Amino acid sequence: MFYPGSFQIVAPSDTEIEISRDFHAPRQLVFDAFTKPDLVRRWLLGPGGWSMPVCEIELKVGGRYRYVWRKEGVKDMGMGGVFQEVVVPSVLVATEKFDEAWYPGEALNTSVFAENGDLTKILITVRYESKEARDTARRSGMEQGLKSGYNRLEELLASVQRPR
Repeated sequence: MFYPGSFQIVAPSDTEIEISRDFHAPRQLVFDAFTKPDLVRRWLLGPGGWSMPVCEIELKVGGRYRYVWRKEGVKDMGMGGVFQEVVVPSVLVATEKFDEAWYPGEALNTSVFAENGDLTKILITVRYESKEARDTARRSGMEQGLKSGYNRLEELLASVQRPR
C-alpha cells in the first residue's frame, strides 16, 4: 500500500520547513534507506533522469556525508554535511550545504523516524539561517523533487521487504 497523499510540506516558522511522509515499512528499513548508500542512491534522485554517482555516508556523530547528482546536459549538483546526532533507527541530525549554494548559509536537518504499527512516519525539519534562505528553498522546486523521490522510496521499500 502506498501513501503519497500523506506527503506534506509546511513552514512552521520564518526559518523552517517541515516535510512529512508515511511509508508502509518497518522503521529500521526506512532508516536504512536514508543511511545506506546502496539504498540512498536508488531513490534520492528527485525528478526523472538524475543519477547519484557519489553517495558517501559515515554514519556517526561527526561523520560526513556527500552526495553528487548527475543529469545529462546539466552541471553536476553536489552537497554534503556533518552528522550532529545519530540515534539508530529514530533520529538523524545533520548540516546541509550545497557546493554551489543556491540559498544563503547552511541548513540543519533533523529527521525523526516514528513507527506506528505497519507505518513509519518520517518528519524532517530543515532549519535555515534566514527567512530569505527558507523562501529560496521553497521556490526551488524542492517539493516536486521530494514527491518524486519519496514515491520512488515507497517502491524501493516494497521491493526489499520480506514477507512477515
